[in-house]
Amino acid sequence: MTETLSHIRTSLLPYYPAEEIQGFIRMIMEDVFHILPQHYLFGTDRKMTDEEKELIDTFILRLQQMEPIQYIIGKTEFWGLSFEVNPSTLIPRQETSELIELIINDQQNKTIQLLDIGTGSGCIAVTLAKKLPLATVSAIDIDNRTLFTAIRNAELNEVTVNFKQADILQTENTAVLFDQDFDVIVSNPPYITQSEKPAMEMNVLVYEPHTALFVPDDDPLLFYRQIALFGQQKLKPDGWLYFEINAAYGKETVGLLTAMQYRDVVCIRDISGKDRMIKARR
Repeated sequence: MTETLSHIRTSLLPYYPAEEIQGFIRMIMEDVFHILPQHYLFGTDRKMTDEEKELIDTFILRLQQMEPIQYIIGKTEFWGLSFEVNPSTLIPRQETSELIELIINDQQNKTIQLLDIGTGSGCIAVTLAKKLPLATVSAIDIDNRTLFTAIRNAELNEVTVNFKQADILQTENTAVLFDQDFDVIVSNPPYITQSEKPAMEMNVLVYEPHTALFVPDDDPLLFYRQIALFGQQKLKPDGWLYFEINAAYGKETVGLLTAMQYRDVVCIRDISGKDRMIKARR
């Protein structure tokens, strides 16, 4: 197996930094050989089967084609929980983790009705259902394939989430799906403009779902406006909106919500110092 580890490093060095390759190795060792990082030394002399060798070569080939390793192994870790991911779902990111932390800090120990709009893998809805046990959590997505993954992730993490298929751009149709109003509405909607594509990593452009990423250049706040309209119908008085946003449009998003009569609108920077989250009260 020592030779295999060397083979992986040598094969991937022309494509990735050494530190990132080490991360790949940890994930591969755990997925293929079920060996945790702290147990590497105990498994380095184990002889591999032909099936394992073939699987390793497949991993290497797909990584050389810049496919995200999370899609290759079919899962990722987020907030200490395991989530299945596939090309119909985005891979959860640090910025979304910070959004969840904000909501948990604000809403812990409260009995609330919460809705996640554009749930994707379900990472927001499932994590909040796990970390806010007094919350009743619902979630919507436009894509039934994506919802199947989110439902599976709720089952894997042993939480209850009320999932529905809906298009938030059809605000009225979405509103009638719910009898209840919500204390919290959260969304990490598409917010990258078409003109920002050239600056993006190739593995994101080629493999991650464009419908979950991009908005038109001439309407970058499309989803925030529609969700805010939905909130005017389905958010309780004094209820909160929470958004992950495009760092280039922080002021514009604050202005939009203020113009729509939301109050206590706050733009919050992420760990990198970029405008990344907004919360606002109805």
